[in-house]
Amino acid sequence: MRNIEVDGAPGVLARPASAPAHCLNYLIRTPLPMKVSEELRRLMLGFQRNEITEYHVYLRLARLQRGENRDLLERIGRDELEHYEFWRRYTGVDVGPNRLRVLLYLLMARLLGITFALKLMERGEEDAQESYSRVLEAVPEAKPVLEDEERHEQELVRLIREERLQYIGSMVLGLNDALVELTGAVAGLSMTLQDTRLVAVAGAITGIAASLSMAASEYLSQKSEGAENPGKAALYTGAAYVTTVFVLVAPFFAISNYLAALALALLDALIVILVFTFFVSVVRETPFWRRFAEAAAISFGVAGISFLVGVAFRQLGLEMP
Repeated sequence: MRNIEVDGAPGVLARPASAPAHCLNYLIRTPLPMKVSEELRRLMLGFQRNEITEYHVYLRLARLQRGENRDLLERIGRDELEHYEFWRRYTGVDVGPNRLRVLLYLLMARLLGITFALKLMERGEEDAQESYSRVLEAVPEAKPVLEDEERHEQELVRLIREERLQYIGSMVLGLNDALVELTGAVAGLSMTLQDTRLVAVAGAITGIAASLSMAASEYLSQKSEGAENPGKAALYTGAAYVTTVFVLVAPFFAISNYLAALALALLDALIVILVFTFFVSVVRETPFWRRFAEAAAISFGVAGISFLVGVAFRQLGLEMP
């Protein structure tokens, strides 16, 4: 390690030219680093790379926000850059960000919302807690870094204001109802009609009518509870419902074999359940696998019963001429 002079303070490593002066806080407050083992240094290099990656993520996300959200993201980003500088004292080298991870989190923020991207990133930091604990035994000066990371998760990220999260209950209502109703409907119609075009049209009409009904019910429910914006809650419910409808009936427009179309529709339903359950588990910090298994069991259970009802109707001669 090199001991040089930085801003008139001897005995610390130079900071990158792009790093603002406030990033010297840790360097000035803490003593010179001791010599560390190669194993610890590898761990520190991983921490250092992670900190500079997250600094770039927060910086890029802040540019997409305004007001309080922007200030909050910039504040967290400054903390991450300080952490990078802290670990650089021990490794003695500069490292670059993982640009693929930066792009991935930016893409997720645009598609699924900034809260989802940030909470998923913070969840990755939870997985590093064991490694942090090993380093703390040898470098107790790293404790403020770990405390900052915990503070980000427990306090700062929770302050992000995002509209879609205010109506996540409405989206869950619309999506779950559509999954249960439409998987059952297309399964029963497939066996009864055995014509993909008829199933597609009947399923789409049923789904659109049901989405309007659900949206109206959500509006009346939210209004009776004194919600601030019942119209927007209804819009989220209806949009989630009708989107799920078209995902489930699309295979019947594209495939002529009704059993193959039904299999693809059920696969679509499973993917929708998987994606949305993962989204909710991240933003609400709830167990994923239990909720996924429960939602899948309900949807596929209803589909199986409806399929058997369709078989019974056909056996009774109630099929379409």
